[in-house]
Amino acid sequence: MKAAIYNPYWDTLGGGERYTAAFVKLLLYKGWQVDIHWPENISAKIYNRFGIDISTVKFVSANPYPLSTIHYSLLFWLSDGSLPTSWAKKTVIHFQFPFKRVSGRRLPNLIKSRFYTFVANSQFTKEVIDQEFRVNCRVIYPPIDTAKFSAVKKTDTIIYVGRFSQLTQLKGYSLLIDVFKRISPHLPSWQLILAGGTTVGTAPGHLNQLRSRIRGLPVKIITNPEFGQLAELYSQAKIFWSASGFSADEKTDPTRTEHFGITVVESMAAGCVPVITNRGGHKEIVDHNRNGYLWNTPKQLADYTLQIIKQPGKLENLSQAAVQKSKIFDVSRFNHEFSRLLNL
Repeated sequence: MKAAIYNPYWDTLGGGERYTAAFVKLLLYKGWQVDIHWPENISAKIYNRFGIDISTVKFVSANPYPLSTIHYSLLFWLSDGSLPTSWAKKTVIHFQFPFKRVSGRRLPNLIKSRFYTFVANSQFTKEVIDQEFRVNCRVIYPPIDTAKFSAVKKTDTIIYVGRFSQLTQLKGYSLLIDVFKRISPHLPSWQLILAGGTTVGTAPGHLNQLRSRIRGLPVKIITNPEFGQLAELYSQAKIFWSASGFSADEKTDPTRTEHFGITVVESMAAGCVPVITNRGGHKEIVDHNRNGYLWNTPKQLADYTLQIIKQPGKLENLSQAAVQKSKIFDVSRFNHEFSRLLNL
């Protein structure tokens, strides 16, 4: 059995690329031959960033059509808002972004959609895509290998992990720095760590601006951490922050919000308590006041954080609940649901 994989965003190595790589790994495990349409072999980069080994795949031209799709049993297409013309026996269209106003109901798309299988990474993404394309997406949450994360020796650390990119979601690094600056006099032993990739979409000078804002504060910026380093950072942090999508309107511009939140779940698997925006896919991860907090204003972010820091017992209970909640997003569920969907 032979599969073609098309993802136009491999150069960003973000959540969609992790999702795609995990799907490729599943196919390889099932004995499939897999072609990734990308002009260079980036399997080593994928392993370093995500800890996912797909080294036995074949990388071919970036264009999905030099090799006719009719020769493939399966085409997996991570959509950039478009639908391909596919003659593969089975075509899976995966939506990582809640695209809106992309002419999804044009007649060619309506015809194609009758023959394809649609998958979204969250209920939030599904609701937007179903309306835009008049389809019925299946939600299969991103895969997190929760066994690779653990709480080792926790320190007084708050962490946020997300790309230093402003291409899609508004990550809100500056807001996090401002809130931490406001509460840090009450937390003399605490530090904030901001970590993320600096691939495509990192605006020139953006990192310099952030470094300027943290001057004199117990705040560290870590760029392009490898998977092992991220796992270690999670294992030491007590709280995970996110301001992703805070200033976006999830109704009118859903692509600017957080569509799911892979790093949130990774941190929870390592026992971090998430205190994250009440936006987009975040609401599908955290049960407010049970395994973390969802905030609507920067003041709430500060208040919730101070509240749990001052109650170590509460922090510990939330941490244990966060670990348990993370398990419903484990890679085993991802593999099971795709195997069942595609009869792998």
